[in-house]
Amino acid sequence: MKGLYSLVVRIYGGLICLAAAFGNRKARLWRDGRRNQWDYLKSENAEDQWVWMHVSSLGEFEQGLPIIEKLKEKYPQYKILLTFFSPSGYEVKKNFPLADKVAYVPVDTMRNARRLVSNFNLKAVFFVKYEFWFNYMKVLKDNNIPLFYISVILRPGQYFFRPWGRWFRNQLHNVKYFFTQNDETASLLRSVGIEDVTVAGDTRFDRVCSIAQSARRYPDIERFIDGRKCIIAGSSWPSDERLLYPFIKRMPDDYCFIMVPHDISDSHVRQIESQLKDYQLYTELNPDVKSKVLVINTIGILSKIYRYARFVYIGGGFYEGIHNIQEPVVYGAPVVFGSKYHNFQEAVDLVNLEGAFTVNNQNDVDNVFDKLIHDESFYKNASDVCNDYVAGKIGATDMIMKVLEAEI
Repeated sequence: MKGLYSLVVRIYGGLICLAAAFGNRKARLWRDGRRNQWDYLKSENAEDQWVWMHVSSLGEFEQGLPIIEKLKEKYPQYKILLTFFSPSGYEVKKNFPLADKVAYVPVDTMRNARRLVSNFNLKAVFFVKYEFWFNYMKVLKDNNIPLFYISVILRPGQYFFRPWGRWFRNQLHNVKYFFTQNDETASLLRSVGIEDVTVAGDTRFDRVCSIAQSARRYPDIERFIDGRKCIIAGSSWPSDERLLYPFIKRMPDDYCFIMVPHDISDSHVRQIESQLKDYQLYTELNPDVKSKVLVINTIGILSKIYRYARFVYIGGGFYEGIHNIQEPVVYGAPVVFGSKYHNFQEAVDLVNLEGAFTVNNQNDVDNVFDKLIHDESFYKNASDVCNDYVAGKIGATDMIMKVLEAEI
């Protein structure tokens, strides 16, 4: 099975390179970013000690970031190696200032794993959430380098727990410690003989709380809102936006709407403009002109402006999965999203607690929005649920650091 796994990894890498040759932009970045990578992926000083944080993309980076920040604070003598699997993470964070080296992770072959581990004096390694790379896991174990998994979520139907998954289950024993997001994952790991498990929750809650505490003000947006109650649609896709346009047309006068599309290309922004009448673009905002809708056609401010929302529509629920809901929930803002949310523990929890609401069609959107607007008791209960939920989820980073202190 080990040889078959390595073969599949090589084939996967080859298929990405083939896609790059046919012009796929993301595949080309993935391929080109790994060329000549070994000239960079080595420690210049043999005396330096390193901690390696590996993430898949931006979402996992946000989960790993609180650990990096704590490491820099408590162990400034250690250097940080940060690796990404996906270009959508690396290309945004390749100049991340808290890391001493930022790179694409080399393809998970045994040769690459041995080379990377031999190139750095690693004191500890963190893999985030779903990044199960079995050759790296084996080599780290063989070299007595503690490997920690953080913010892990596993499910009974995954290959680890299938009758034919024995080899994969055995690889999990190469991990020093698992920090899981929920009790179900911890129980699954214990069911296969893994006892070094703690239900720590999601480190992103520590991250979003930190953002909320230091969030800057946006006076121009505050002047646009001008005392009205504000609804924000965060990272919306066309499938989300189609459900929002009819509501915007009949939105109460004491409300305003901020739309933050996932795609801010000129063509998509023009498409949004064609569906709106009383609106402004953020890059052309005149706060003294009162409009119903503000379209944010730039990046980097969404998490910071959630502070202005009474409630939030989160995009992606009719596509690959919803975007980050912790960022608005930390402000006590109830959230609404489409049906593809079940892979996100916080979304499942909040739907069950009635701090979040899922919709399937236009009628659902109208009903939920109307209740949040006109039923104050309903709104307050949802907001209180969000506040209480966040308060109970803070502290995963400190929990992880306590275990780490015994290892390094």
